[in-house]
Amino acid sequence: MKAIEIRNKFLEFFKNHNHSVIPSAPLIPENDPSVLFNTAGMQPLVPYLLGETHPAGTRLCDYQKCIRTNDIEEVGDNRHLTYFEMLGNWSLGDYFKDESISMSYEFLTKSLKIPAEKISVTCFAGDEDCPKDTASAEAWKKVGIPEERIYYYGKDDNWWIAGEEGPCGPDTEMFYDTGKPACGPDCQPSCDCGKYVEIWNNVFMEYFKDKNGYTKLKNKNVDTGLGLERMTMIMQGVETPFDTELFKPVMEKLEELQKIDSIESRRIIAEHLRSSIMIVCDGGKPSNVDRGYILRRLIRRMIRHMNKTQIDLNELPNIIDLNIETLKEMYPDLVKNKDMIKEEIVAEKDKFIKTLNHGEKEFQKQIRRLEGTKTVPGSVVFRLYDTYGFPPEVTQELAKENGMEIDMKEFEKLFKEHQEKSRQGSEKKFKGGLAEQTETTISYHTATHLLHAALRKVLGDHVKQSGSNITEERLRFDFSHPQKMTKEEIQEVEDLVNEQIKKDLKVTCEEMSYDDAKASGAIGLFTDKYGDRVKVYTIGDFSKEICGGPHVTHTGNMGRFKIKKEQASSSGIRRIKAVLIKD
Repeated sequence: MKAIEIRNKFLEFFKNHNHSVIPSAPLIPENDPSVLFNTAGMQPLVPYLLGETHPAGTRLCDYQKCIRTNDIEEVGDNRHLTYFEMLGNWSLGDYFKDESISMSYEFLTKSLKIPAEKISVTCFAGDEDCPKDTASAEAWKKVGIPEERIYYYGKDDNWWIAGEEGPCGPDTEMFYDTGKPACGPDCQPSCDCGKYVEIWNNVFMEYFKDKNGYTKLKNKNVDTGLGLERMTMIMQGVETPFDTELFKPVMEKLEELQKIDSIESRRIIAEHLRSSIMIVCDGGKPSNVDRGYILRRLIRRMIRHMNKTQIDLNELPNIIDLNIETLKEMYPDLVKNKDMIKEEIVAEKDKFIKTLNHGEKEFQKQIRRLEGTKTVPGSVVFRLYDTYGFPPEVTQELAKENGMEIDMKEFEKLFKEHQEKSRQGSEKKFKGGLAEQTETTISYHTATHLLHAALRKVLGDHVKQSGSNITEERLRFDFSHPQKMTKEEIQEVEDLVNEQIKKDLKVTCEEMSYDDAKASGAIGLFTDKYGDRVKVYTIGDFSKEICGGPHVTHTGNMGRFKIKKEQASSSGIRRIKAVLIKD
């Protein structure tokens, strides 16, 4: 069964169970500072999981494009991916454990025809905070999973919370038995031996955690996630995602083009190129910070491995074309954006070639300083890697040509420390998650609407939002505009926003069809992400935008709006940083 068939079966199944199919949000999140990319299906639904009403109802399902960056360096083995697709279904205060488990079991055994005896499940074991999740276990027994295939684990395995505070709860996970021999008498789904593969996770958000502990939520939500690439691999009976139709044509082409054989390098090239294509298609650009840095890292790691296998770099546009051809049925936007995707990735490749040349010059400089020694210190090897993206194997080759060797042990120690810092940074980005939504961030979110409207009034209707980022301390707003704003324009925009705040304008929300929203004059951003019904937030007679929310009810208590900086973000895009000051 092909990946797109699994996706379509999933959406059709839940549609038949009264779920509204909503479109995938772009990879680059809107108004969510907790992550660089959408990391799971729940990420774009944060406002609705916190209580906002969704225009499509209380039962939702979708496929969500996701990027996870924690394990970039692990890509190259038989299972890690940076980009993946998550299938999910949600209950927003509607059904709960029994119905969720029953539907999951039905989809796996009836729609996908997975033999019931291949399925094992795990549930929360309970602790001093929250009781054992016997309700989920009983629901599994009711559908036919015997007690001996139900396992209990603690919070590390069967509990979900985004950050330290916020909605949370036990989850139940489904595992597929691959048929591989058990690693021992105690072999269970928690083993990493490869016998069991996790295929689906149903989270039951029934608690709220704060500094005082856990309390029960008034509305209980269900949030599920099923990884499409992993399920495709299982349904096709192959060993890795790289053996499925999502990667196979590209993997075969790389094997044909390579002069030095390396399955690891081919996987890295195929995976990182697919991830880069998806990020660029959704508006990402390589840079030295945040998500731009991740994209740059992916492209440069891919180029290093093209060099390593001696694949001609001039083949890159053809490999991009093949990728898009392979994926176009699943992601039609790739075809529409093909030229832009190729332009961005090839330009980054050209920059990296220059960087490699700089790195080689830096290496020669270091060699002169090390005259008389036979070993290049690991710190030099790491600096060339970290600053110039210079692969240690290239440094090793250059050292050999100069009759030297490199201190690989020291390099690996520094590299592991760097990895750990990166992971902590990524986790910190996610810290807060659902709990990030406070009175302050809601005010800042509303302020972006006022700012957007003010910019259009002062600069013209060509102004369109191209991204925003909100924290407790400030808002950052990116918008299309060809040149630097004058001091007078900045002041006029600031005054306009403050004028609306002082008027204490009422903020109202209406649900309507997308076409009606556009006809009413509402501004629509990232239009490919909207479903048939949308929410339109109106602020007095000043601003009208399609948005998920949440917003303040009146503008009067938001504080004084102050623009701290206006600068270039990228070509044709300006960036404003602003604060709300409570006088």
